[in-house]
Amino acid sequence: MFKIIKREEMANGTVILNEIEAPLIAGKALPGQFIILKANELGERIPLTMADTNQEKGTITIIYMVVGKSTAIFRDLKVGESYQDVIGPLGKATHIEKIGTVVCVGGGTGVAVLHPITRAMKNAGNNVICIIGSRNKDLLIMEDQMRAASNELQICTDDGSYGRKGFVTDALKDILESQEVAQVVAIGPVPMMKFVSLMAKEYNVPAMVSLNPIMVDGTGMCGGCRVTVDGKTKFACVDGPEFDGHKVDYDELMFRLQAYTDEEKSSYQAYCQSQE
Repeated sequence: MFKIIKREEMANGTVILNEIEAPLIAGKALPGQFIILKANELGERIPLTMADTNQEKGTITIIYMVVGKSTAIFRDLKVGESYQDVIGPLGKATHIEKIGTVVCVGGGTGVAVLHPITRAMKNAGNNVICIIGSRNKDLLIMEDQMRAASNELQICTDDGSYGRKGFVTDALKDILESQEVAQVVAIGPVPMMKFVSLMAKEYNVPAMVSLNPIMVDGTGMCGGCRVTVDGKTKFACVDGPEFDGHKVDYDELMFRLQAYTDEEKSSYQAYCQSQE
């Protein structure tokens, strides 16, 4: 059993933070890797990339949005209660090295995934500029943590209620036009990652994205997390979750995610139209 030692609500209670006792995972986990959790026998297996780890305390931190039955079960767990199963660390870790200026772009709960990568890039000696965005101020998460993890933080909200009004791509374009950038890292909704990658490609800057396809076992056996990268089939759980953003077939990824929700489809179409 994996006990919850800290619980925090964000974004008006739609996003939850859990710090969980998992010393073996905390001792091995690296930025970019993920775990699979199950609350109890009635819950599904949910993959989540770790927002933080603490080897001294033996804990891992997850941040998730409540979107369905299983995450609703997660939300109801209180401090002192436990997850039945936590498996990990899974996936390949982020390649970290000193390369110059790195722009890390996060949207929604993708900011949580971006946090350990941003911090590791800064600790490696890079000049890290972070851009985080949300629809409005109330939905913004981890501002203080991302400010501490980067050399510079820029905030965008769609409605202008906080920071710069507009999309993260607007802020990214200004940076790409004003200075030399060695790499862009984008994590968040699929349409955001698509258009960040397209913009980075315009300026001949490498882009890395972390993908969130449907996943079941996390070991490459079921094939549920397959994505097309550079025309080849890859499995996010073992080949990723990070891939070259210039080579991902985002439309196919979005089509597969739409198998379970029309909300993803409408969100994707709206975002694409707004970028045209």
